[in-house]
Amino acid sequence: MDDSASDDLLRLAARTLTGHRRRLFQAQVADRLCDGNARRAERRFGWGRANIAQGQHELRSRIRCLEDTSTRGRPRLEESDPQLATDIRAIVEPHTQADPELKTARRYCNFSAAEVLEVLRPNERYRTARLPSERTMRDILNRMNYRLRPIRKSKPLKKTEDTDAIFDNVAAVKAEETGSDILEISVDTKAKVNEGEYSRGGKNPDGFER
Repeated sequence: MDDSASDDLLRLAARTLTGHRRRLFQAQVADRLCDGNARRAERRFGWGRANIAQGQHELRSRIRCLEDTSTRGRPRLEESDPQLATDIRAIVEPHTQADPELKTARRYCNFSAAEVLEVLRPNERYRTARLPSERTMRDILNRMNYRLRPIRKSKPLKKTEDTDAIFDNVAAVKAEETGSDILEISVDTKAKVNEGEYSRGGKNPDGFER
C-alpha cells in the first residue's frame, strides 16, 4: 500500500471517531508518522493542529478535556433576534404573575404561544420576517421563564352559615340597649397560636429556642 492510500485510510478512520477518541487517534498518528509535529500532521492529513496538540496533551497527561457541547449548534432565535425577545416581553408581561412563593424567577401568564403569534403577525416587522412555529414559540416562552397558567383572581370571602344569625343577635342586643353611656366596640379576632414547648417545635416566633 502506497503512502497516499494509507493516508486516505487514516483520514477515514479519524472521521469515524468523535471528540476525545478522535483527538487521541490524531495525536498518536502525528507522534508516529510526523515526529510529533502537529503542523506537519495538519499539512499531511488536513486535520486541525489545535486538535492534534490537545490530543497530544491529553495523551501525555492522561487527563481528558471535556467538550463544551452546549455552545454548539444554531443560536437560539430570541438571542439572534433581540427585537423578537423585546416584542414578546411587551406582549406577555401585562398578563403575567410572579411566583407566589417567590422561590424562582419564573413568571406565570395566561397568554398562550398561539396568542402571542396572533399578536405578532399584524406587526409590520414580521410581515416579511419569518415567525417561529407555535411549538418553537412555546419553547422560547419557556426559556424566557414564562409558564402558561390561568392568573388567579382574588375571590370575595364566602359568607358562613352563622353570619345571618350573628348579625340578628347583634341587632336584637342593640335594640334592648336604651342607655346613652354604652360604648360599642367592634373586635376582629384572629386564630390564636399558643407559645411554649409544644408550640412551633418549642420555638418563639422570633426563631430562638426556649
